[in-house]
Amino acid sequence: MSSGTIIGAAIGALVVGIAIGFFIPTDDGVQEISQITLQQEQVGYDIEKLTIGFIPSEKADVLTPKAESLARFLESEFDGQVEIDVVVPSNYETIIEGLKFGHVHAAFMDTGPGWIAHDRANAEVVMAEVKKGKVGYYATVWQRADSDYSSIDEAIGNKVAFTSITGSSGFIRPIGTLVDRGLITVEGNDIIALKQALDNSFEYHAFGGGYKAALELLLNGSVEMAFGSDIAPEKYLTEEQQAQLKKVDTLGLVPSHVFVVSDDLSSKTKEHLVDSMVKLNHQDNNQILKDVYGADALLPTTAEMHIGNFGQYLDLLPGIEQATFEKKNYDLPK
Repeated sequence: MSSGTIIGAAIGALVVGIAIGFFIPTDDGVQEISQITLQQEQVGYDIEKLTIGFIPSEKADVLTPKAESLARFLESEFDGQVEIDVVVPSNYETIIEGLKFGHVHAAFMDTGPGWIAHDRANAEVVMAEVKKGKVGYYATVWQRADSDYSSIDEAIGNKVAFTSITGSSGFIRPIGTLVDRGLITVEGNDIIALKQALDNSFEYHAFGGGYKAALELLLNGSVEMAFGSDIAPEKYLTEEQQAQLKKVDTLGLVPSHVFVVSDDLSSKTKEHLVDSMVKLNHQDNNQILKDVYGADALLPTTAEMHIGNFGQYLDLLPGIEQATFEKKNYDLPK
């Protein structure tokens, strides 16, 4: 029998019986393929259900349908092999703990908590939001149009609203700035000390739970200043409401929100998830992304490249990591 006949027969046998594993031709004749090797080559993704966390910057019942639309898109990208589940908790505790223990596999996160998830849960920062061509936004202090404040320094002794204690532009950057300027002194190294410093520094302070809620506290007269993003009014308020506000101060650039993935995911699943998320930048899919948090695109990146020096503000605020994990202390207002 000729060598060509032997090779042809071996290839034919391989096609017919690939599920059982046997022989393929080599330079030395034939070589057995193990059952295990064939099975590994045929295995798809390492997970049947992939859970993505979404932190609400608006009410969860408003955000959830938008998150579900993104989930359905991703399921189609995985050809139905992976079910995509979404969770929209009230804070970051569930997300970071989930990333750490394998209950959550990916998440949209604010900059500060994204850094904490990277540090504490070994989550990888893989993408950054792009808005109006920028991968950052400006931490901004807002006042009502009939007020006349000119600096964040005037927040001391006043009534103020934050987004959440883990919010990058709504808490970490402004309070970090006031601590850095010596206008707030934190006497201690835990969350109790930080809370006491807030009580000592402001006549009244509230955590709205998100950009919109903090701005609404300002609009209804509960506070005199509100902290958050420079684009929050445009995103979350009506034109009439926007006309009732003006800026007090612009504090500086804050890295945009990030998308993180668990390091427990296989490289194949992780790469396919990121590739699929990049497709949200395409015109046909872009509205799905815009509807979630208003981002125009997602840009692949790393924690070090994107978040960079923002960590200095986290370092000035003892207890931020503790606050991230203590849900009971920072529930959304009733």
